[in-house]
Amino acid sequence: MEEASPEVQARVRTSFEHQGLMEHLGARLTRISPGCVHIELPRRPEVTQQHGYFHAGATSAIADSAGGYAGLTLFAPDNSVLTVEFKINLLAPAEGDYLEAVGKVLKSGRTLTVCQLEVFAVEGDRRMSVAVGQQTLMQIAARPEH
Repeated sequence: MEEASPEVQARVRTSFEHQGLMEHLGARLTRISPGCVHIELPRRPEVTQQHGYFHAGATSAIADSAGGYAGLTLFAPDNSVLTVEFKINLLAPAEGDYLEAVGKVLKSGRTLTVCQLEVFAVEGDRRMSVAVGQQTLMQIAARPEH
């Protein structure tokens, strides 16, 4: 998979660094390609629920951001992104060393963009799908990301 241009990568990374929630969770960008972004979330007690699994809120948050930034990779440099709606299905309890969220653009439009979301639990060399979803994004003209 090809990487996004250096300008797009810088724009996505700068915006990601301004997301307080992603910083709070300890999430990190690992891949930025045109129309596809990967975000990893290392396992820590602060992102788990009472049974020790990754919390659904943390799982959903990184999925939402991965899709949003996937959309942003295809937007004009002076435009911004907001999530309009997303639906996520939790397929299995999420346990492992880290979660990997993958956002992929299915259809990019002038105003609305639709993305596919998938989250994997990774432990060693085992990678299991734990959540899938779909998201609608809104492109905001003439409002650059931070």
